[in-house]
Amino acid sequence: MSVPYETAAYEPPESPESPEEHLARLLGRALNSFELPDETIRQLDCALAHDSSLHSAHHSAGLHRETYRHTWLLADGSAVTLWELVHNTAPGRDPQHEVYVDEEELRAATARLPLPPDAPDFELPVLVQLSPIPEPRHAYVPDDSADHVRRLLRRAENADRPGDDLSTLLLREAFAHQITQAFGKPCRAGRAGLCFSLYEHAFLLRDGREISLWEVEHTATPDRRHMCEVYPTEEAAREAMERRAARLGH
Repeated sequence: MSVPYETAAYEPPESPESPEEHLARLLGRALNSFELPDETIRQLDCALAHDSSLHSAHHSAGLHRETYRHTWLLADGSAVTLWELVHNTAPGRDPQHEVYVDEEELRAATARLPLPPDAPDFELPVLVQLSPIPEPRHAYVPDDSADHVRRLLRRAENADRPGDDLSTLLLREAFAHQITQAFGKPCRAGRAGLCFSLYEHAFLLRDGREISLWEVEHTATPDRRHMCEVYPTEEAAREAMERRAARLGH
């Protein structure tokens, strides 16, 4: 039986929001939330988990705008995304929040803002790496990474967890690692209801390579106990979450 591992290192400072609470807060601050389709709201009322991230930003001459992507995982394994636009271009410069179901609608709303004509493209700019040796993606700290690999794979209950070749490489060559939460909120012992979380366990090897294992932690089990699964790629881990959610929808 798996139990939740230590999450104190990346636990948010405040109590995690449920998908319903996050939706209510988003709709409560959006000036145009009444324009959202009723069908979309009904879908989100039954969401199992959610995730938010900054999509783009622009600041110039006292004006600013940011766009955020809010995604919810549904019981049938599908996902619904709402796009939030935050800006201070209205009279008085007070922050304004708008929400859209379609990225094209978001682009149109962004184009209407009175920002300078040299505003950057909608997407966040891609930074060009000039050095022939790329910097590591994570701020690694040398640690007992081999022991972390052992503990991570020991609690994995899925039959298709990483094979011996990858496990042996990490046990022999990894000397530093970093854990990052990629989706959801930490699953806590004793918390009622469903929980889906995705973690990236990134390892730095002695030759400079970076290899990640992806852990899915969830309570989508018949008795709602915590279960941990580990996969070699993010795609495989997210597909596993979708399969679990789809089973609950039938």
